[in-house]
Amino acid sequence: MAPKAAPSCRLVFCLLISAAVLRQGLGWYTVNSAYGDTIIMPCRVDVPQNLMFGKWKYEKPDGSPVFIAFRSSTKKSVQYDDVPEYKDRLNLSENYTLSISNARISDEKRFVCMLVTEDNVFEAPTVVKVFKQPSKPEIVSKAPFLETDKLKKLGECISKDSYPDGNITWYRNGKVLQPLEGAVVIIFRKQMDQITQLYTMTSSLEYKTTKADIQMPFTCSVTYYGPSGQKTVYSEQAVFDIYYPTEQVTIQVLPSKNAIKEGDNITLKCLGNGNPPPEEFLFYLPGQPEGIRSSNTYTLTDVKRNATGDYKCSLVDKKSMIASAAITVHYLDLSLNPSGEVTKQIGDALPVSCTISASRNATVVWMKDNIKLRSSPSFSSLHYQDAGNYVCETALQEVEGLKKRESLTLIVEGKPQIKMTKKTDPSGLSKTIICHVEGFPKPAIQWTITGSGSVINQTEESPYINGRYYSKIIISPEENVTLTCTAENQLERTVNSLNVSAISIPEHDEADEISDENKEKVNDQAKLIVGIVVGLLLAALVAGVVYWLYMKKSKTASKHVNKDLGNMEENKKLEENNHKTEA
Repeated sequence: MAPKAAPSCRLVFCLLISAAVLRQGLGWYTVNSAYGDTIIMPCRVDVPQNLMFGKWKYEKPDGSPVFIAFRSSTKKSVQYDDVPEYKDRLNLSENYTLSISNARISDEKRFVCMLVTEDNVFEAPTVVKVFKQPSKPEIVSKAPFLETDKLKKLGECISKDSYPDGNITWYRNGKVLQPLEGAVVIIFRKQMDQITQLYTMTSSLEYKTTKADIQMPFTCSVTYYGPSGQKTVYSEQAVFDIYYPTEQVTIQVLPSKNAIKEGDNITLKCLGNGNPPPEEFLFYLPGQPEGIRSSNTYTLTDVKRNATGDYKCSLVDKKSMIASAAITVHYLDLSLNPSGEVTKQIGDALPVSCTISASRNATVVWMKDNIKLRSSPSFSSLHYQDAGNYVCETALQEVEGLKKRESLTLIVEGKPQIKMTKKTDPSGLSKTIICHVEGFPKPAIQWTITGSGSVINQTEESPYINGRYYSKIIISPEENVTLTCTAENQLERTVNSLNVSAISIPEHDEADEISDENKEKVNDQAKLIVGIVVGLLLAALVAGVVYWLYMKKSKTASKHVNKDLGNMEENKKLEENNHKTEA
């Protein structure tokens, strides 16, 4: 609603009177604008019908007016005064609303809208406030590290180009940091650019850190006022490397200390739990009181069993802070006696021993010709089948790669032994003569007919197994002959003869030699028969015991029955006597 007009008066005088009246009636009106936006100021005075013109002015700090825009109500023309800071920035609308583009800090003034009639002047003041949002705060000049229990500058939080100036706050893990003597020191500074009139705010933080600050985020914020009120902008998080002294030392053994064997390389690694970790340590070897200064690792090459013991390491400047580790160097010794190639005669005794010496219990396996044996070999009387390649192998299961093996190649030699047999074919037309030979090296067999001395080559031989084989010939003699079998190896030449009657003369056949395989079958059958007999004997024994117990119980019961019967007869006799007496 428009203020009341002053009484008719001279123009200049009325202007002064009206201004005072309007100041009293309208009061203050504020327009808030963001930096760089357009400031829009309504006149806030109802345009009178007899309006002559309207004007806008602003007041200097000393109160003197500066006119900046004029608009005639009749000519509809607009004139802008020659004010350099508002050149090409003003726009006065028909309703006398003044717009100022590209708002600046210097636009913070008291502007006045003036509507002039023939007899009155109407004024409406407007105060302009300009706000500039500061830049996002940033933590700069960050400390490369912080040390526990030391007050040290953490960094600076800076926010630029603010209007009006803002306030900076520090946070640790999202909680506000308040100044604390000797632990938290915050220094705030602000600086205004004389040209732009914008503020730069800086806050430095000195902080005494602890191990609890490890991986803790630090942030800062700037709080400022804008056209719509108070706002806060936060910085990015900053995490600092916290230095703290070593409080504990540990020692590592590589590879794992449970798997070290003779010939390995041992690497000792000493670690401190400080930050940064210590770079040098003292290493103490078993039996050596003086430490060896080295980096955090110390290597022993080609270790032996006497390297077993306690290994220690400590800080160079604090020898009382020490760590130790017990190391066992595993070893495995194997001694096979005899070993290598051994040649013995059939029937000889051969003691064999495989002696093991190890850092812990070891497994022993015997192999013969790549076949695992159930027990260690023992030879009280050697046979040809005992010959072969024996291997004694041992290992520590817990230690990878720790194995030992030695071998014995046993050769059983023997002079040729001959046994001859003959058998008449069921048809009666031929006879089979067999020369059984055993010996090693393999004897060569030759047949001859005694008297004529001719060598018989048409023979059939069996495979040579376990020092034995045979040669067989089939003949149909028309007269009595003598066959000679000769067996010869590097040890001896053996000869045996057999008389064979003519095919027309019947004679007793000699049994064939039982092979080793058949012998084993016979032995197995004998064992089976013995087992059955023993089982039957045990069963008979059990049955006998049961029968004896039964008979014993029966006799006892019989005695009781006889006793009862005797008592009954005595009672009967007594009753008869009583009857006689009464009669």
